[in-house]
Amino acid sequence: MSITLLQMLGGLVILVAGAELLVRGSVGTALRFGLTPLLIGLTIVAFGTSAPELVVSIQAASNGSDDIALGNIIGSNISNIALILGIAALIQPLKVQTSIIRKDVPILLGTSLLLVFFLMDGVISQLEGFFFFTGVVAFTVASIRMAKMETSVEVNSEYEDVVPKKSLPLWLNALMIVAGLGLLILGAKWLVDGAIEIASSVGMSQAVVGLTIVAVGTSLPELATSVMAALKKEGDIAIGNVVGSNIFNILCILGITAMILPVSQGGITTIDILLMLGLTLLLLPILRSGYIVSRIEGGVLLTIYIVYTAYLVLVTT
Repeated sequence: MSITLLQMLGGLVILVAGAELLVRGSVGTALRFGLTPLLIGLTIVAFGTSAPELVVSIQAASNGSDDIALGNIIGSNISNIALILGIAALIQPLKVQTSIIRKDVPILLGTSLLLVFFLMDGVISQLEGFFFFTGVVAFTVASIRMAKMETSVEVNSEYEDVVPKKSLPLWLNALMIVAGLGLLILGAKWLVDGAIEIASSVGMSQAVVGLTIVAVGTSLPELATSVMAALKKEGDIAIGNVVGSNIFNILCILGITAMILPVSQGGITTIDILLMLGLTLLLLPILRSGYIVSRIEGGVLLTIYIVYTAYLVLVTT
């Protein structure tokens, strides 16, 4: 058991390191080819921080562990809102940009409802996966066009903050990309294999492991980003990070995974799916209440996550 836990922890560390190398190498290469910080931030950085979820879900699906593949996505969306946004709001009340309420949250709600609809037959087919992936392409293109119309210095500087001013030599960037991809694949294998072993040894279902340990582990980049944004009093980044990541999880991560192999619902229950949808719905009144996510609201979100996790561990296992 101790060796398996070390394997899982090692897998998580390797995943985070791989994602970091992939993002740095890709951003450096993009800068070399003249891409702007705005374009890099909306595409390469957004995709790179979601790379752990993507590789883990593909690895799990290829192993026949659909519970972990789908649980990773649904669990990540639950933890992003209830755990990560809750912690960030407890650190510092988060100011909300109206554009997030007008544009991003409705898109997240729509994609979440579509996921629930697609799961009514118990499987996300390859065609449905392609539909999701088409959605993320359209979402990214629309985001780039809308961002280019935003001329405020504050918005542009936020994207410049996540992009280095100088790029390393092209060969070194390429080396980081290759190393990052290799670490992501290795870390995903260790994490998924360890999760399956733990589930079988302690009598915990793979679905519960996917919804909790794997989901939180692959969401560590989002947790770090939102916590740092809260500490810097950049609430719009913390909230946008959570909402954008959830959209990406459904459209991109689940879309690509399902295009490769259909993903069945397996042990993911209606309660898990409805909680994800319910938290997404709850975002609207929370974000509109004074356009600030208060510490009280953050505490409520975190309490929901603690109760849900306790239910999974104590009741369903």
